[in-house]
Amino acid sequence: MNAQNDEQTRLLREILKWIRFAGMKEVKNTLVGILDADQKRLVYHLSDGTRGIVEIAKLVGIGSTRTVFDMWQAWLKVGLGESIPVKGGSRFKRSFDLEDLGIEVPPMKEIKKEEAAQSPIPEKTEVSKQTTEGSHA
Repeated sequence: MNAQNDEQTRLLREILKWIRFAGMKEVKNTLVGILDADQKRLVYHLSDGTRGIVEIAKLVGIGSTRTVFDMWQAWLKVGLGESIPVKGGSRFKRSFDLEDLGIEVPPMKEIKKEEAAQSPIPEKTEVSKQTTEGSHA
């Protein structure tokens, strides 16, 4: 009986190896398409099941935990992770390691600079500049 179980285990491992290989390109293409911004890639990378929404939002410099929650929900729908139970609810755990697939994970410092550049205040300042410059023309 033990030899039969060993053979079944060996065959299952072989099948798993080929399934992973066959799906790798498709998974990478899906991740690249969905994680189309540094912020999304970093949130996905940090979503390893050990961190909650609040912690990830702070680490990435996202002002709203709702943004992280919405990302998690979208990724669950397309099968990029799973919902795991934690005290007080559930949290998202990614299924794939971006670095294993050759997808670069941006450093947190650069994300924060990028986020500061995209905050509402600079956008209003830019709009004000354009309005002022337009009135001089």
